[in-house]
Amino acid sequence: MRKCTLTIMLAATFSLPTLALADNDSQQQEIEALKAQNKLIMERLDATAEMLESSSTGRTTDAAHNHSVAAGDSLRDRTFGNHGSKGATTIGGYGEMHYNNLGNKKIGGSDKKEIDFHRFILFMGHEFSDKIRFWSELEVEHAVIQDTPNGANGGEVAVEQAFLEFDLNADMAARAGIILVPVGLLNETHEPPTFYGVERNNVEKYIIPTTWREGGVSLTGRFANSFSYDLAVHSGLQISGNNYAVRGGRQGVSNAPANNLAATVRVNWIGVPGLVVGAAFQQQTNITQGMDANAGAANLVSAHVVWQISQFSLRSLYASWNLSGNGPAAVGADKQTGWYVEPSWKFTPKFGVFARSSQWDNQVNSATNTQYKQFDVGFNYWPHEDVVLKFDYQNQSVPNGKNEFDGINLGVGYQF
Repeated sequence: MRKCTLTIMLAATFSLPTLALADNDSQQQEIEALKAQNKLIMERLDATAEMLESSSTGRTTDAAHNHSVAAGDSLRDRTFGNHGSKGATTIGGYGEMHYNNLGNKKIGGSDKKEIDFHRFILFMGHEFSDKIRFWSELEVEHAVIQDTPNGANGGEVAVEQAFLEFDLNADMAARAGIILVPVGLLNETHEPPTFYGVERNNVEKYIIPTTWREGGVSLTGRFANSFSYDLAVHSGLQISGNNYAVRGGRQGVSNAPANNLAATVRVNWIGVPGLVVGAAFQQQTNITQGMDANAGAANLVSAHVVWQISQFSLRSLYASWNLSGNGPAAVGADKQTGWYVEPSWKFTPKFGVFARSSQWDNQVNSATNTQYKQFDVGFNYWPHEDVVLKFDYQNQSVPNGKNEFDGINLGVGYQF
């Protein structure tokens, strides 16, 4: 609407001189010059109007993009000189706040009743050229950063990812920097509007330690029309402590020891519309980075399925670690596994329901019961495709003596 109005106004303004001169043959050249000027102005107006329209909808047309980049370049030169790279820069982000009202069935255990702005993430990307770009995410967890007693969670600021991407050809790209390990369903795509449930599922927390980032290089691409792949060499985990749980081995690429790198490969098949079937494998020669003589190599195997048929969707994942060495074997942590199955039904584009059954165990071969089970059921409501309100009820079954939380969770999340 704005584009049409501006076009009509400007066309009328610059047509008046042309009409006044139309009958004067001696001024024909001037008329032609004015027509050419009108055409140039109209072209610029169209680009400007498209840019204004795209800014209100979040979409960028080619004409608007080219116009804005050119204008931005001249402004940069006037204001900051010629420092930095000229190109398209994108900003965005996501975040989520949770309310947990969970009763603890453990005798003498404390209930969990709290509100937490769990994550606030700012995204920035920049395209240096058609083939070279940069992507990054800066994360703040739990709203504030402060020293807390007894190891309580006082928040965290972290670079979640920051890598350069180079297009090698139409079907292959290389990345270098802080990358998200290509494994599981949530580790790379975990914005709140993209998944069901207030909290991320526990299998992709304790078995696949989402969000799992490492420093390294990777290749990503596709082949045979129905397959995609990822190959990565990166920093590895450094597990320590008495239980050898894999989540505690993340280093966050902060002076991370690199005595023993890890390699990850993933393949996805998308040969049937609505169906994704994939598997991943990771190998690390020493999961303690040589700090523990009683532990050695570690292998991770995972498989996943995503199936979408009209309003019905099914997500399922299985993951298993094998750790070598007497240390992990002594506490039963030489085997760590988990799985979940999550069907959902989206009644409308704004409302969907789900259920999830999950199990995970970081000490499968322990002499005692160490297996956790959880059942979740709830719904998501999207007032906008990038804004979500969530509700779920969880019921846990846990090993004796552990905290066992049952109750409701509420959440709100967004992405842009």
